Amino acid sequence: MGTLEGTNSSSLRGSVVTSDHEPIRFPGHEYPQVIPRPPYLEVGEPAPWTNSPLRHEAFTVAQVDERLRAAGRHASQGAAPDTTAELTDVADGEWVDRVTRRSAVLVTLFNHDGEAQVILTRRAAHLRHHRDEVAFPGGRVEDGESVVDTALREAHEEVGLSPSAVTVRGWLEPLVTLASGSAIWPVVATLDEPPTLVPDPVEVARIFTVSLRNLLDPATYHQERWRRETPRPGSAPDGSFPMSFFRVPGEIVWGATARILVDLLTVLTDTRH
Repeated sequence: MGTLEGTNSSSLRGSVVTSDHEPIRFPGHEYPQVIPRPPYLEVGEPAPWTNSPLRHEAFTVAQVDERLRAAGRHASQGAAPDTTAELTDVADGEWVDRVTRRSAVLVTLFNHDGEAQVILTRRAAHLRHHRDEVAFPGGRVEDGESVVDTALREAHEEVGLSPSAVTVRGWLEPLVTLASGSAIWPVVATLDEPPTLVPDPVEVARIFTVSLRNLLDPATYHQERWRRETPRPGSAPDGSFPMSFFRVPGEIVWGATARILVDLLTVLTDTRH
């Protein structure tokens, strides 16, 4: 997959943009979903890995396994924590009543042409919530399930991925998405070979893959800082918070999915803050 044309955001970085003056966020790039624009935003920072010597690395599944272990995120080192800084911020604040469910997603990787690819889906256009958005297979944790059980079950239901073909490697930082009222546990898994996947038309419009090297290309990444009148947990003193985007062929990845990818890529490049 070739390098994507970059978005030149340097002239806008740090400048406040309102709905009266809307720059083209992703010039020359077509995608099906509608991305909201808050009343106030400014162009954010470059990708955290922009200056990393690993930003051009063609990571393999084996290297992902090694980096998860080095970061203390490997399945052999224990399960994902029940509480992280973000979950604690929500639980201790006024947002606690907004988070009503636990969810899990499967971040699945396999090698193709010598480098790791990650499996993503585009949600169906007829869905009531998050229609046309790019997501990992995943959903609500049912009674009696672990987050790993949920991630494997949902991947089987949504894209036909057999749990027997999956090796669970580790976990990424659990996060909260207030829009859907969900705390999400990302489970990282790998496959020994490229899979044959079948989308469930009730939930999935498209299954596609993107190489980690493509996602690490700084030109693929775009960040905005959004600000709302009521600050969300983890906001800066001015009420702003970062919103990440990845511009991949035919799609824009943003929201919780982009946040999970950022966590994965900063683990791989050792650029976590």
